[in-house]
Amino acid sequence: MEEKVLKARPGMPLLFLFILLYIAAVGLIALGGVLLFNQNYIGALPLAIGIVWVIIGFIPFLGLKIIKPQEALVLTLFGNYIGTLNEPGFYFVNPFSTAVNPAANTRLGQSGDVDSGATKSKFVISSEGSTVQTNVPTNKKISLKIMTLNNSKQKVNDVLGNPIEIGIAVMWRVVDTAKAVFNVDNYKEYLSLQADSALRNIVRIYPYDVAPGIDTTGDGEPDEGSLRGSSNLVAERIRKEIQAKVEAAGIEILEARITYLAYAPEIAAAMLQRQQASAIVDARMMIVDGAVGMVEMALEKLNENDIVELDEERKAAMVSNLLVVLCGNRDAQPVVNSGSLY
Repeated sequence: MEEKVLKARPGMPLLFLFILLYIAAVGLIALGGVLLFNQNYIGALPLAIGIVWVIIGFIPFLGLKIIKPQEALVLTLFGNYIGTLNEPGFYFVNPFSTAVNPAANTRLGQSGDVDSGATKSKFVISSEGSTVQTNVPTNKKISLKIMTLNNSKQKVNDVLGNPIEIGIAVMWRVVDTAKAVFNVDNYKEYLSLQADSALRNIVRIYPYDVAPGIDTTGDGEPDEGSLRGSSNLVAERIRKEIQAKVEAAGIEILEARITYLAYAPEIAAAMLQRQQASAIVDARMMIVDGAVGMVEMALEKLNENDIVELDEERKAAMVSNLLVVLCGNRDAQPVVNSGSLY
């Protein structure tokens, strides 16, 4: 169902008219009473008209609606969708029309929900058996503002099967009020569910860290995509996935961001040890490469300058000593040879 903008009448002139009619009704009652008091029975007619209008005259006031900026009101008349008021102003619509918003009482930790302060008291039974009074909003307006959905963190297995915890924040807004109200049962809960589903679908494609032989793009070639290193790309894929699912609900997804990412507690310590071991191995490889280069340079300088002639056995001893000094974890203790070379 597509959104239809309702062309409503300005409310201010009609408000003054209804007030004047109420005043006139009170005047008719007073006139009819005076005439009947003077035994002029023709006064029964204005008296009856005044009493009837005083009783039913409140009905036109129900058609007066105030729309604030970035708000919308979806209206139905006897079950038929008649249109949406989405322009700020003071309007008059059919007083028998009904505002529809199935998500009016839904609060999912989202920002920007419309709340005009109109509430009603509702008594509920708590888990301890006591009665608790809560305020339930009765406002049926739909917010057109940009809102933020921040669902709770989820535990998901990445492509390698490692359990991780991840949370996202989704910036969204309603762009078609008719679809949001009539195509789904509750568009806020629908969005929350689809956000969780899309998050799981995308996260299971990526490893937490870069891993060899993993294809995250679907082109059949391994790449270096990961949740930690490609967070912007992952967030954009999540946004597109959510948008495809909530299109039918008249919702536009503006942005998705990863707000929390970590290994699950049960493997966090083991993964930390693994990262530390990998860092130590990488550092050792760099140290060894540098030490070999320095030893090679030292031997070349000794030969070029003809400082000393070393046979193969002495070269091997010198290389061993230099590697121990350069690659050791602790400072070497020097030994001074005051005798001959051999």
